[in-house]
Amino acid sequence: MDLYRQLRLVRRHWWIVLVTLMVALGVTALVTVRAQPRYVASVTFFVTTPSQGVTDAYQGGLFLQQRVKSYAELLTSDRLAQAAVADNQLGLTAEEIQSRISTSTEAGTVLLRASVTDTDQTRALRVTEALSAKFVELVQKVETKPDGSAGPIKIEVVSGPRVSATPVSPQPVRNTAIGALLGLLAGVGLAILRGMADVRLRDAAGLQRVTGSPLLGEIPLDSSARSAPLIVGDAAASARAEAVRKLRTNLRFVDVHEPARVIAVTSALQGEGKTTLSCNLAIALAEAGWRVLLVDADLRRPKVGDYLGIDSGVGLTDVLVGDVQVGDVVQRWGDKSLLVLPSGSTPPNPSELLGSKAMSDLLVALRESADIVIIDTAPLLAVTDGVVVAVQADGALLVTQQGRTSRAQVAAAARALHSVSVRLLGCVLNMARVPKAEAYQYEAYRVVAAAASPSVPADRASSGSGRHAERARARAGETGPQTQELTRLSR
Repeated sequence: MDLYRQLRLVRRHWWIVLVTLMVALGVTALVTVRAQPRYVASVTFFVTTPSQGVTDAYQGGLFLQQRVKSYAELLTSDRLAQAAVADNQLGLTAEEIQSRISTSTEAGTVLLRASVTDTDQTRALRVTEALSAKFVELVQKVETKPDGSAGPIKIEVVSGPRVSATPVSPQPVRNTAIGALLGLLAGVGLAILRGMADVRLRDAAGLQRVTGSPLLGEIPLDSSARSAPLIVGDAAASARAEAVRKLRTNLRFVDVHEPARVIAVTSALQGEGKTTLSCNLAIALAEAGWRVLLVDADLRRPKVGDYLGIDSGVGLTDVLVGDVQVGDVVQRWGDKSLLVLPSGSTPPNPSELLGSKAMSDLLVALRESADIVIIDTAPLLAVTDGVVVAVQADGALLVTQQGRTSRAQVAAAARALHSVSVRLLGCVLNMARVPKAEAYQYEAYRVVAAAASPSVPADRASSGSGRHAERARARAGETGPQTQELTRLSR
């Protein structure tokens, strides 16, 4: 994974970084507050030996440097700790004293430093004083020659013992900085892991790779789409409406040598916005002057009638079973060239009905009656209805909601179409999070209409799917005059 993709994952999951950082700072603050203050008392020894002349001084210096290393170990020995405990009432055992002692030496010198760390400032100083006195005595005993004469080593205290006036720990500033750094690193790591483990489709490039088809459109996420799903009225000037128009253009030129006139719109899962896109695409095509017929072939969960505000009681199902003629149930929507064939009554066998010869004959007739036929079908992974309809169409349009559907689910939907040789015209990334720069560019060129569209009342765009149906039926969804072609079909 390259650095750019890692940065994108961190940006996408920025909240993980923030939460991890806050947790790390909270834990650091808690540990710092609960930690007991610790003080350090120290003493410095100077190790020397008598010398004669420059040569003896040089050799003696080398000898003492080697000796200092041994004395550092002697400072933490059991013998010295026990001697300090025996002659002083320190309130500590020999093991506890040993655990509090640390030593250090400076390379090339004969200085030896001993430090005692304790939560009690006074006790730290007393332990250091006892150790400094007992250490000098212990070295003299160790270095005494067998004949009882003094050894060649002499140790003197040159600094201390002294204790720090302020605690050496905890250090709030240092602890906060370390906690913030560790929290930031942990948050970035978790964000990258979360992104790598996320199997949902997050961008258009991933959708193209999974489906193996061109990307025909990216419909931006619009918070007002829930209450105004159609691109009419005020919504006709939105970025979402412009994206549908781009989809209209791309769809018409996706294959100029073999243009698709009957298009099945489907998705992998339910709730990805295929019905809304079908309605808006039909509206956009009709606005461009095409004779468009929108067919609601999702017989299990029909929604076209609810969005457009038309009566769905009689429709496709009734035509297929031979109860009515298609010209009697097709309804005009608005004052443009958009006709709608609703779903009709719910059948007990949707798959068989959609795959029947009657459906095939109906699509042949509708192809001759309209420039473009848009068919809203059922999701591919839920039931087989979508595949059955797509086989009879000129091509299929696969709609995928960003951040909801996994790559495996989209791939399975594409395989379902390819397995029966359905022509996948392209894919659409729905509810996409468009960068702000692109949104600003559109706003700069957006044309604001002075009045509502004459074809559709302005208040239609502000109504929800339920309220929308009430108003649309009253104002623009009249069952009106059908085209001459559909009238001939009903005879």
